[in-house]
Amino acid sequence: MSGQTFEQSIKSNVERGINMKDEEKLYKRNGILYSTIMSPPENLDALKDLEAREDDVMLVAYPKCGCNWMVGVLRKIMTTCGYTLPDRPPLIEFHSPNTQKMLVMFRNPKDTAVSYYHFTNKNPVMPNAESWDKFFSDFITGEVGWGSYFDHALGWEKHMDDPNVLIVTFEELKEPAVEREVSAFSSRDKISGQTFEQSIKSSMEQGRKLKDEEKLYKRNGILYSTIMSPPENLDALKDLEAREDDVMLVAYPKCGE
Repeated sequence: MSGQTFEQSIKSNVERGINMKDEEKLYKRNGILYSTIMSPPENLDALKDLEAREDDVMLVAYPKCGCNWMVGVLRKIMTTCGYTLPDRPPLIEFHSPNTQKMLVMFRNPKDTAVSYYHFTNKNPVMPNAESWDKFFSDFITGEVGWGSYFDHALGWEKHMDDPNVLIVTFEELKEPAVEREVSAFSSRDKISGQTFEQSIKSSMEQGRKLKDEEKLYKRNGILYSTIMSPPENLDALKDLEAREDDVMLVAYPKCGE
């Protein structure tokens, strides 16, 4: 599937699922059922060599718990921050809190079960549920794709207080404040790896150590703050390309920015 766009890959998977028997669409590994098409064995094998970087933010979600919705929130945040978005999100399935940032989605299990039931029956890459009663029984016992919702929830509940883990519920996604919470959780100073608050504190400490004559420098006849507007920031502006839908905020100091 190399070289395909995200849309072409989805279409190819759907066509493949249509031509598969239901019993071929799931396989069991270490006691957990996985989708043959969406989570093939080679993907799980590749996870053995996965090394998370310090600034990685991993999105973890059980099926139908708001993963796609949160991807939309993250894409909006990334666009606002000027990042180039990939053609598709890097999707993997794993269960390990040993990375720098983990963004974990929860949802009311009753709503999850109903949504998962309809998802299974409408998605060609998944086997059709025989009936709601049979699916509900399988959901409760974890005999559905990607295993038990309850094992997933209990596994992450142990890490709710970890500083590198943020739990967000599907229901909270309806609130505007969730974008600010997720943005604050995932934001980092690109150079030092600091959070915004740590960066402010570091700048204050740096300012206290500087002599007054070192706190300003002149460039093209204009004085700038050594800390707040360092030369490398001004140099970077040379390559700045504004997009059509960008809105730039311009203000002189203390004018209401």
